[in-house]
Amino acid sequence: MTKDLMTKKDIQRSLTKVAHQILERNRGAENLAIVGIRTRGVDIARRLKRIIEDIEGKQIPLGCVDITLYRDDFMDTVDFPSTGGSEIQFDPKGKNIILVDDVIYTGRTVRSAIDVILDFGRPKSIQLAVLVDRGGRELPIQPDYVGMVADVRPDEYVQVLTEETDGEDKVVLVKRSETTK
Repeated sequence: MTKDLMTKKDIQRSLTKVAHQILERNRGAENLAIVGIRTRGVDIARRLKRIIEDIEGKQIPLGCVDITLYRDDFMDTVDFPSTGGSEIQFDPKGKNIILVDDVIYTGRTVRSAIDVILDFGRPKSIQLAVLVDRGGRELPIQPDYVGMVADVRPDEYVQVLTEETDGEDKVVLVKRSETTK
């Protein structure tokens, strides 16, 4: 059973709102860089980058991180890891990094992504932008920018679909079946 949470138009509207909040907090795009967490976080990061560049009229750096090898449960979940690799082609020093993910849940993915970024250098700040905050944190990590907050029960999960990865844009709430627990 699924329930639609966001349409393509809702996603666009939320990303535009988040982009304006980022620019307001950082007083423009000076020293901004955007880093997406693979896979759908990168799709969302690219969109935020385009929106910010359209508003500000200037280019900002974009990178991506793959947290597969940084997960604290890495040995428990993966026998043969497949990684997409991390790509940060700019010096993070002095930058305000906007770390982007599709959904925040426990905070463990974000913690791992911060570790990856710090391996590339020490930015001025790391701010977190997510499309959906579903609650349920296990670590004291909170997003700075949120597209929507979803009330999600333990037997449900949020699935973000992006045009780039899945061929359509939408966010759905999915009830877990007994076989997927």
